[in-house]
Formats: sequence, structure tokens, C-alpha cells
Amino acid sequence: MNTYAKYHQSEEDYLESILLISERQPVVHRIDVARDLGVSGAAVNKAVKILLEKGYVEEEGKHIILTGAGAKYAREVFEKHCLIKEFLLSLGVSEQAAEVDACHMEHLLSEETVLAMKNRLGK
Repeated sequence: MNTYAKYHQSEEDYLESILLISERQPVVHRIDVARDLGVSGAAVNKAVKILLEKGYVEEEGKHIILTGAGAKYAREVFEKHCLIKEFLLSLGVSEQAAEVDACHMEHLLSEETVLAMKNRLGK
């Protein structure tokens, strides 16, 4: 995987994690993100700092909150993930493999490929 894709994968994984956690519980803490992604607290601290600088998240005390731009970006990544997973399932890929593969592919596929998948699925 090239450095560009790896960097954006990490950023997108953190945003997606914050989005999904915020849908399950009223507040998101760094420890929640660390547990969700299976990473260290130091890794979350570094990622949150970058996301703050880019304007994707804000902090209120110990709570992490997606900004409008962060929520939009996170939803786009998650929707792409769901589409890819659905496409793979339609090919007969197992649920487990489709989930794992979608997690990787969501960061690498071009918009053209994603659009072709949508068209094939009739979306």
C-alpha cells in the first residue's frame, strides 16, 4: 500500500470510528476510539491532534465531536464501506471476508469503481 493510501486509511478509520461510536452512545472519549480500533491511547492522541488541525473534530473537555465537515467525510467513508460490503456479498463472499475486505477497499477504490458498483447493485 502506498503512503498516501495508508495515511488516508488511518484518518478515515478514526473518523469512521468516532461516527459509529457517537451513534451508539451520547459522548465519545479517546479510550472508546482506542478500544474500537485496537490501538494505543498514544495513537489516538496523535490522530485526534491531526483531525483537530484539519477541522474534522472538536473537543469539549474530554469529549470528541465531529464537526460538520468531519461528519460528512466520515459518513461518505462509511457509506462506501457498506456499498463495497454489499457488493462483495452479492458475489457470494462470506460475511466475515466481505467485512474485512470492505475495510481495506474503502480507502483505495476510485469514485469510478464505486459508481460502477452502485450501478451494478441498482442503487
